[in-house]
Amino acid sequence: MEMPIPQLIDFITAIENPLAKDIRKEVLKRLNALKEIGLGYLSLSRSTDTLSGGEAQRIKIAKYINSALTDMMYVLDEPSVGLHAKDISRLKKSLLKLRDHGNTIMIVEHHREIIEMADYVVDMGPLAGDAGGEVMYAGPFNGLKESDTITGEMLRTTYRFKESFRKPKKFIKLENATLHNLKGFDVDLPIGVITVIAGVSGSGKSSLMEHFIRSYDKPIISIRQKDIGINVRSTPATYLDIADPIRKLFAQANKSNMALFSFNSKGGCPACGGKGVIVSEMAFMESIETVCDVCHGDRYNHNVLSYLYKGKNIAQVMKMTVDEACNFFSDAPFLPKLQAMAEVGLGYLHLNQSISTLSGGELQRVKLSSQLNEKGAIFVIDEPTNGLHINDVNKLLTLFNKMVDNGNSLFLIEHSEEIIKSADYIIELGPGAGMDGGDLLFAGTPAEMLKSERSITKNYIN
Repeated sequence: MEMPIPQLIDFITAIENPLAKDIRKEVLKRLNALKEIGLGYLSLSRSTDTLSGGEAQRIKIAKYINSALTDMMYVLDEPSVGLHAKDISRLKKSLLKLRDHGNTIMIVEHHREIIEMADYVVDMGPLAGDAGGEVMYAGPFNGLKESDTITGEMLRTTYRFKESFRKPKKFIKLENATLHNLKGFDVDLPIGVITVIAGVSGSGKSSLMEHFIRSYDKPIISIRQKDIGINVRSTPATYLDIADPIRKLFAQANKSNMALFSFNSKGGCPACGGKGVIVSEMAFMESIETVCDVCHGDRYNHNVLSYLYKGKNIAQVMKMTVDEACNFFSDAPFLPKLQAMAEVGLGYLHLNQSISTLSGGELQRVKLSSQLNEKGAIFVIDEPTNGLHINDVNKLLTLFNKMVDNGNSLFLIEHSEEIIKSADYIIELGPGAGMDGGDLLFAGTPAEMLKSERSITKNYIN
């Protein structure tokens, strides 16, 4: 069970006992499906809670590739998440195989190659949140590429390497990196620049950064999708620590107790306890959440809503988007926190939106927004472009460059071509995944990578 899948395939193939013939055939069919879709680096003993969202989805795809079921509709949400360009071709073959078996595939996706392979594309917009929700285009890929939508414009854009690269202020020598599949190499990590940790999926990128965090004797800000604790009561307002200041403004304006304006205290709806939803436990099935029919999701009791601040009650204020709140609280001391949220591209979120409804990429950016005022810090950010539209990637790049110009160092675990071409320094691991990876293939500028004989990533950077 500890064997990587390719090694396990060889082991089972070597079994010649006639009694195992049928079982061997079925097991190999399933193992080969995992290998074909780019998950050959996994072992069967790997705990599912350690898998990324993209890995979990691809396991499900592999499960159905050889299924006898036809006329099924599969809905996939960002199946390319966490995949290197080399692995994208494997994913495309698996999706086409599933389609050609007589099924319908619906994919929510931002990756250029996945969009291009589609038979039909629906482009939603024009913007995010309340400013979206419209069908901007529906038809073949070529029509989308020629359209005047934001997606069409981005698909026509060609990204080039930076003309000049920042020079590192210094290097931190990382010695004998042996965590997980790392092969015990030494590498110099640059400080004061944007560094991309590249390599095929499962090559050891996260392991290298984890080894760095463990061995470095100074604080490192690690931003990963699983780092943010969430529950049904968490909201952007509570996470940014602006909920109490907002309640204080209401209390001062109405000469009342602050607790009255908290849905976790006196102001909470008595029916749902301030959750805004009623959770129905279903024993052997997943729990069902329904909007509270008393407060209609506002979370507050009716008495609280009679108190106003600048003409709005607490529920109306908490329903505001971050962008709206920036205007409404233009003179408030906590305005910079709201502006930071908008700066990371989350201006469309509502202040009272449950954190549990956010995607992994949104959670990362929520945490990033709380760290934007740092100077001289070292950041390790895991797949920051996950789930991002190409246009949003550009906004994120602008933010990253601003952070480095303020004296910070960024280490980005990334596959995005746009991010790689915009890096000052690249460290590439490989050549394969799992035990076939863990070697240092390259360290230097993106321009130098194109001349590297060992780099795999260079073959996919046009």
